[in-house]
Amino acid sequence: MSTLGVRLDDTARRLAAVGIDDPRLEADVLWMKALDIDRAQLYARLHDDPAEAHATAAEALTARRLRREPLAYVTGTREFYGIDLTIRPGVLVPRPDTETLVDEAISVLAHRAEPAPVIADIGCGSGAIALALAASVADATVHAVDRSPAAVGLTRANAERHGLGERVRVYLGDLTAPLPEPVDLIAANLPYVRSDELPTLEPEVSVFEPAEALDGGADGLDLVRRLLREAPAHLKPGAAVLLELDPRQFDEAAAFAAEAMPDARARSVRDLAGRERVLVIETPA
Repeated sequence: MSTLGVRLDDTARRLAAVGIDDPRLEADVLWMKALDIDRAQLYARLHDDPAEAHATAAEALTARRLRREPLAYVTGTREFYGIDLTIRPGVLVPRPDTETLVDEAISVLAHRAEPAPVIADIGCGSGAIALALAASVADATVHAVDRSPAAVGLTRANAERHGLGERVRVYLGDLTAPLPEPVDLIAANLPYVRSDELPTLEPEVSVFEPAEALDGGADGLDLVRRLLREAPAHLKPGAAVLLELDPRQFDEAAAFAAEAMPDARARSVRDLAGRERVLVIETPA
């Protein structure tokens, strides 16, 4: 038998050997999942010998991660904006960069000062944006839309799990088509990876995550252009559209926004790394 500390070191070594960026942190997460304990409890047991059943469970989880399956798929969870989300294969894993979009959406809505704002999350995936906005903006109603049945089911499950099922309303459909009413803000993290770049991404993304949630066409902007064409028919006066993009796409996306919404004003917001990440398009009141 080996102690938990020895097993953690071995797991971290094996993860490092296949190119995992933070192998010790991920080893901790995998063993915490196998043992169903938190990090403080994990470190308190470093000199204990894990039960064989727990060791077997940890090995099964580790084997999946060694194949470069995303950690969020292996553990079934991902934290986003302080919310613990259930994550399943077939639905995009939320990224920290997307919290920049949520921050800006909250700021835009605060300046708009609507007492009960109506928000649309287009391409909702796991429900990360929809739940973060519903939890952060008092009395908001969020219409969450996705064309993937798996995403719609997961968003609905996450909303119910966090007591937000009444305010996060989930629809299966294409972009703005299911929206039942005009909205104060559209937030969208649509597929924006160029088709030719998708195979070059790390295996966690290129092999395991759903291509339809990533592939934005030849220049990455196919769905962005469609949304910008459709959005004006669904916006209240003074409403805004917020789009997460690749920093290289801002000039082209802003130019198209100026054509589709000529009276609107566009600006960019940078993420924590200083890269342009969110395009904000604000319409006149």
